[in-house]
Amino acid sequence: MESELQVVNPATEEVIASVPTATRRDVEEAVARAHGAQARWSALAPAERARLLRRFATVVDEHREELAWLEVREAGHPVTNARWEAGNVRDLLDYCAGGVERLNGAQIPVAGGVDLTFAEPLGVVAVIAPWNFPMPVAAWGSAPALAAGNAVILKPAEQTPLTALRLAGLAREAELPEGLFQVLPGEGPVAGAALVEHPGVAKVVFTGSTAVGREIMARCAGTVKRVTLELGGKSPNIVFADADLERAAATAPGAFLDNTGQDCCARSRILVQRTAYDRFLELLEPAVRAVSVGDPAQPATAMGPLISRAQRDRVSGFVPADAPVLIRGTAPEGPGFWYPATVLEGRPGEPATEQEVFGPVAVVLPFEDEAEAVTLANATPYGLAASLWTRDTARALRVSRAVRAGNLSVNSHSAVRYATPFGGYQQSGLGRELGPDALAAFTETKNVFISTEEQQ
Repeated sequence: MESELQVVNPATEEVIASVPTATRRDVEEAVARAHGAQARWSALAPAERARLLRRFATVVDEHREELAWLEVREAGHPVTNARWEAGNVRDLLDYCAGGVERLNGAQIPVAGGVDLTFAEPLGVVAVIAPWNFPMPVAAWGSAPALAAGNAVILKPAEQTPLTALRLAGLAREAELPEGLFQVLPGEGPVAGAALVEHPGVAKVVFTGSTAVGREIMARCAGTVKRVTLELGGKSPNIVFADADLERAAATAPGAFLDNTGQDCCARSRILVQRTAYDRFLELLEPAVRAVSVGDPAQPATAMGPLISRAQRDRVSGFVPADAPVLIRGTAPEGPGFWYPATVLEGRPGEPATEQEVFGPVAVVLPFEDEAEAVTLANATPYGLAASLWTRDTARALRVSRAVRAGNLSVNSHSAVRYATPFGGYQQSGLGRELGPDALAAFTETKNVFISTEEQQ
């Protein structure tokens, strides 16, 4: 470890911690430790691994409040959200522990013998987590990888290493083998690149921008590593005229303002059928203005600050002085990386309409009919999430099948549940996380044929 990362509270701009950064040599040593720990871990009986993971979940549960407040301070998340995130880590560990003893192979009928398959762990998995949801996303990659018998090296984002470091400490308190779950805070071009290129790392799980995801995918090609990539999004929220407009408008702000819009699943393109367009905007305006923006430590706060000054500057660049603003909320003045909720008139070709803003900015566009709604929804290189509002069940099924997105919600905005698969189409990524098949994504299938023919 050589230099240090300065962790800044986004709500106050105060430095709250300094964390040593990992070097390439630190990565080498961590991978060596991980291989030793993984060999011991995978040799344990499945029931014992499941028991230790459940113990880890219990220890996380005992420290939920501590973890939540770390997330408030380092990421600026409202404390209510942060408490949910800590609980999500606990629940996912519990869920994955249940899969350890159900990671089955198969017996395949063949001539001349018996054919068996085994789901064997890959070895060492690198999880590169983002700053927007540092705690839960770290668990989405780590928990199933551990459950499948692998060791994990987690590299948190430079801005948000604190919850990751604490989770590693809690893993040791839960008596997971030393070296099994390691955290290496560091810079992407140094620690991140070293993990991606290391021949002793079998898989990389990355959540972040599409641009960085492309680079990681290319670097993994050098050692033919497996990758799971959860990348960007420009998700639509499609509102038909027959929908419950009051409910659709009341919930729309949360769909693009959750985590201050720093969410790959943010429904930042609101597509409204033209006959309902004016009425929807009338209902949307008070709903946006009602969102409580302020101190993340207050339970009533619904939206906190952006992660950094650089991110605030990036977001404001999508809303120039002459931008067609339809609705604008409020934001605190003074210290903190604040930006008000903003709704723009959507204009084809404009950056705010076509690019991922990753901030509290949405655009509204009208459409005439179902066919145009689908065309507009799919007019993006992404395909992570979408929402659809209609009372017509047949239409809901047709449009759900036609929209190219990995996670679609009807009359709701839910995208992520630990028990269901999560991932995107097109440039939103590769592979799926979570759900009943999560452990299988961290295994190698081995086929064994045993001859039953009589030996001469």
